[in-house]
Amino acid sequence: MATQHPSSALHAPALSAAYPMAKPGYGKRSAPDQRPRTRHDFALLPTRERYVAGFVDHLPDGAAMSVKTLAKQLPLYGQQAVSTALTALSVAGHLRRVRCAVVGAGDETRWVFRTFWSRAARDNEWWNTYLATEKATLAAAPVPEASTLDTAPPPPWAPAAEDPPPAPEGPDTEQAPEPAAVPQQRTPARAPETEPATPHARGTSPAYLALARLGRDDHRLTLSADDCATLEPQAAQWLARGVSVDYLTSALTAGLPAKVDSPVGLLRRRLTDKIPPRLPTAGSPSPGAPAPVRRLLVECTDCGRPGPPQALPDGLCRPCRTAHAGAAEDSPRPVDIADVKAHMNNLRDLLKPV
Repeated sequence: MATQHPSSALHAPALSAAYPMAKPGYGKRSAPDQRPRTRHDFALLPTRERYVAGFVDHLPDGAAMSVKTLAKQLPLYGQQAVSTALTALSVAGHLRRVRCAVVGAGDETRWVFRTFWSRAARDNEWWNTYLATEKATLAAAPVPEASTLDTAPPPPWAPAAEDPPPAPEGPDTEQAPEPAAVPQQRTPARAPETEPATPHARGTSPAYLALARLGRDDHRLTLSADDCATLEPQAAQWLARGVSVDYLTSALTAGLPAKVDSPVGLLRRRLTDKIPPRLPTAGSPSPGAPAPVRRLLVECTDCGRPGPPQALPDGLCRPCRTAHAGAAEDSPRPVDIADVKAHMNNLRDLLKPV
């Protein structure tokens, strides 16, 4: 049970207008069911912890919560003192540090880190129940409903959308005078050889080139230009299903007989019988696949070791919790401090000359 400290708390420093905010996926998050802010908040905490708690409580959501950043804003305490104060606030039930895995595009997994803050001291049961809910998961790793490209305003250099021309009101509407006709410029006819080639024109597509190279790699599969053009659509279907040109070549040339009478017939049969399956594109889960479960992991406030909420009571792992309990037991009591001071005063009196 915490002991109330009657001494007045140090006033938390005023928030700077340029207080650093955390990067997306990091920073402070306020726990739900917060009570109104009063002058008696954190009255049961020691002076240093009350000073740090008052400062953190006034930070907006998304503010940077690293020890180094907080120490830069708190003039009375350094990084070690701030780290110790945050550990004490975690034990008192005011904060929990968590991490959550978020799967992005292409099954890329990244970690987001949050520091949940509660003005009221919560016990371990309350924190474990809240962190197990979907609400806490969404607060730690929110999923945007629309892409930024859909919701972001147009850049300043983008031209404004022009209004469509008004439709004529009727036959009596006066027509604007037509502009003077500009004589048509005569341009020389473009030569056929200078016309730009369309993408993947005949003889330039990867499927066509792969079929044309078969005869150079193995003389048994020599094809004419018409044969390559005939088989090109079938080979293009292979490449459209995600296979590489090397995979297509090895599938067509593997296990050839000693003599091939009709290369075009053999390749047509292999392109039909050995066509690979069509795989789903990345980012489109199968209809029956369950949605990925995102689970929060609590980080030890002292050393940062992750674990489930039940394994880190008071927000501390077992070694740090043992060390914190030992430090609390070894701390001197106020009565002992008064006895030591009285003993030192007695010794000074004895050393005074008579």
